[in-house]
Amino acid sequence: MASSHSSSPVPQSNSSDAFFKKEVDTTKRFCPVQSLPDVCPKEPTGNPNNLHDSPSLVVDQQRWTIYHSKVNLPAALNDPRLAKRESDFFTKTWGVDFVDTEVTPSFYLPQITKEHFALYQQEITPREKVHERCKNICTPKDTFDRTLLHTHDKSRTDLEQVPKIFMKPDFALEDSLTFNAVLPWSHFSTAGGKGNRDAASSKLLQEKLSHYLDIVEVNIAHQISLRSEAFFHAMTSQHELQDYLRKTSQAVKLLREKISKIDKVMCEGSLRVLRLSLTRNNCIKAYNKLKLMATVHQTQPTVQLLLSTSEYVGALDLIATTQEVLQQELQGIHSFRHLGSQLCELEKLIDKMMIAEFSTYARNDLNRPLEDDCQILEEERLVSLVFGLLKQRKLNFYEIYGDEMINTAKNITKQCVVNTVSQIEEIDTEVVVKLADQMRMMNFPQWFDLLKNIFSKFTIFLKRIKATLNTIRSVVFLVLDKNQKTRDLEDTLQKNSAKESMVDSEVAYLTHEGMFISDAFGDGELPAGAADTASQRNTSPNSEPCSSDSVSEPECTTDSSSSKEHTSSSVTPGGVEMMISDDMKLTDLELVRLANNIQELIYNASDICHDRSVKFLMARAKDGFLEKLNSNEFVTLSRLMEGFILDTEQICGRKSMSLRGALQSQANRFVNRFHEERKTKLSLLLDNERWKQAEVPAEFQDLVDSVSDGRISLPEKKPTATEDRKPAEFLIVEGQKYTTVGTVLLLIRIILEYCQCVDNIPSITTDMLTRLSDLLKYFNSRSCQLVLGAGALQVVGLKTITTKNLALSSRCLQLIVHYIPIIRAHFEARLQPKQFSMLRHFDHITKDYHDHIAEISAKLVAIMDSLFDKLLSKYEVKAPVPSACFRNICKQMAKMHEAIYDLLPEEQTQMLFLRINASYKLHLKRQLAHLNVVNDGGPLNGLVTSDVAFYTGNLQALKGLNNLDLNMAEIWEQKR
Repeated sequence: MASSHSSSPVPQSNSSDAFFKKEVDTTKRFCPVQSLPDVCPKEPTGNPNNLHDSPSLVVDQQRWTIYHSKVNLPAALNDPRLAKRESDFFTKTWGVDFVDTEVTPSFYLPQITKEHFALYQQEITPREKVHERCKNICTPKDTFDRTLLHTHDKSRTDLEQVPKIFMKPDFALEDSLTFNAVLPWSHFSTAGGKGNRDAASSKLLQEKLSHYLDIVEVNIAHQISLRSEAFFHAMTSQHELQDYLRKTSQAVKLLREKISKIDKVMCEGSLRVLRLSLTRNNCIKAYNKLKLMATVHQTQPTVQLLLSTSEYVGALDLIATTQEVLQQELQGIHSFRHLGSQLCELEKLIDKMMIAEFSTYARNDLNRPLEDDCQILEEERLVSLVFGLLKQRKLNFYEIYGDEMINTAKNITKQCVVNTVSQIEEIDTEVVVKLADQMRMMNFPQWFDLLKNIFSKFTIFLKRIKATLNTIRSVVFLVLDKNQKTRDLEDTLQKNSAKESMVDSEVAYLTHEGMFISDAFGDGELPAGAADTASQRNTSPNSEPCSSDSVSEPECTTDSSSSKEHTSSSVTPGGVEMMISDDMKLTDLELVRLANNIQELIYNASDICHDRSVKFLMARAKDGFLEKLNSNEFVTLSRLMEGFILDTEQICGRKSMSLRGALQSQANRFVNRFHEERKTKLSLLLDNERWKQAEVPAEFQDLVDSVSDGRISLPEKKPTATEDRKPAEFLIVEGQKYTTVGTVLLLIRIILEYCQCVDNIPSITTDMLTRLSDLLKYFNSRSCQLVLGAGALQVVGLKTITTKNLALSSRCLQLIVHYIPIIRAHFEARLQPKQFSMLRHFDHITKDYHDHIAEISAKLVAIMDSLFDKLLSKYEVKAPVPSACFRNICKQMAKMHEAIYDLLPEEQTQMLFLRINASYKLHLKRQLAHLNVVNDGGPLNGLVTSDVAFYTGNLQALKGLNNLDLNMAEIWEQKR
């Protein structure tokens, strides 16, 4: 009943069944009765009318609801704390306080009254009346049903007495287990005097089985009695069914006679015509099949003929086409059962032949005379081989060419050495057997010519390899381009298929309406497909199919679309025209990878030539031959190798580092030897240098002049011009005179040799910079040891280090300092930007040289300072004037001026004498203070003034010092 409140009212119907229904006013509604909350209440949907006021687990999960209350009912009923068991159920089971406890009514449950059931009573009362009326009209069947049920129960009870084994569908007495279960052997045993009892048991068993049989027969009879009416009705209807079958048989016989007459008159002739037409078509197909078999039979001789002319692509295409025909159109032909396997073996043989042919081609191409002008050998043959190898997916054929390149490069080097050795009479090949030893017996010009010949051969060799491999790459790119065009064509055909189907439908409509296609389409608007359709439909319907000859011509070829090979012609860069078939089963990725590998093979060819050149170079360098070359010879060798490296880079498009690395290694060894030779030479020159002014030959002046013009290079020697010119006393550099020693002149030439070597061999710039820095540092430190350190006294045997030696050393250092910025700029122009940090060596060297020059100047001042201290300490202010002390001082000052004036510039001489004068004034001032001589105009003051005037006059009388500001007033103590 509760469910009826929530269900919708019964829908009304206008049919005759309204007797069982009562119209209910749909506008009337009962007050909504809220049901108890469901265990799993539904979540609110979009319809607000379906929402309930009951708590929801989803909406009310944050506040306490009735679902939070949990009671363990068995624990409450079995409370051991109760003292007694009351008779009342509630008080006995739920405690004494249960009656007194007031239960708060739930606000979720409505108050149910009788008014809530009023509508239900109104609806059910008419239905109850109808039901009672129907019970009175219908006869009761309870008696029959009760009897039938009783009989059915009794039959079931009887059948249950029969063992279940008899009811099994697989019951069979042949089974030993079944037989033993039905007839136990124990009932038939006669041993032990139990015959009477066994006989009784057997009789009892027989009666039991008879009883089971009676029960089954009774049930069968009962079932037959229940269906007796239907049985007799079927027997009665049998006679009528036989009459119907007899009439039907007669009607079928008459119909068959009529159909036979119709078949003879109307169908037999037409069917015979169709049968003959079908037979004719089958004969034509058989004839064409025989012609196709004859063509396939000629496959092997044709393939052999093609192979004899090296037409590998044509032979492979023929084999592929034949294989396709055998699989599609000649499948199951007994005479061709072995042809497929034979063609497969033939295809494998062709693969081996192509690989062997390509190997032979590579050997012939690379080993032909290098004087031959032809770049590509038999281009058509090469293209055919490459297409065949691509068709068979033999993508590693380029490795064969790479192996041949290695062998050929070895042979080129060996043959060049043999040819050169045979032309040199000084080398006895019978005594010196090894080829490397024969090569080491050559002098530098002979060996250089041999190396030049090898480089020229390798250049031609690389050009030839590049031409051949470019042809192979062009074939690969043509196949790749063909694949791309094929895909584009397929996309275009797919786009046009819809348009063509639309045109076909329009043509079919026009033909069906009896119109001419030419009337429907304007001139030039007739599609190709429509024209073909119209020409086929305009043929006479009575015309016979084409004869066997006319049909066999087009049909003798393979008519399957898959077996037709579409080809397109392409032209290689060499002008060879090729036919590219569509059965190249190569992906774009494979073709691109193959093209990259071929390009890498070109790079490998450059590496191979460089490696062979390096081995040739190292073979000659074993005895230190290359390290013993002079600078000109090594520069010539370096330029030759650099030229070959640039040529190979231009041909192959990539740098090879092996030969460049070998050149760099030899260059480093050359730099070490070059530097050691010059450092040793400089050391010997310094050890033998007597530090006297040397004359400057004309060639050195020309060398300096060339540097002044911005060209740091050694000028060519002109013996006639230099012999006529006499040596000069000074070296003029940019208008300034430099007095030097012979060692410095040679040092300048050595420095320029370093710079020129950098120009000739750019790869050794950094090494040369380091070595030149070391050389300049060595000159500075060694000259300091010899002059300032007085090392020349023991090395050369000088008696003493004079002021002239010191001044000359200072001027030589100044000359080197003058060229350091020029050298720095020269190296900076040839260094990479990341190598500019190495230029700091020149800054350090410049600072060291300036410090050395300052130390020499300080040494000169110190010499005069010790002289002043020695002389002025004995100075006494007395007559005569000038005193002997001042005469000695002026004499020493004149000697100093005479020693350095011609060596140092006038400005430096003045600065030096100003520093000497300051030292003189300091010592004089100290001595006057010691003698208590003051500037008071007294006699002593007059004597000192006369001596000072003598000193001043003599000093200013020296050349170049007349305008020198001596400021002699500083010798007097200032009055406080």
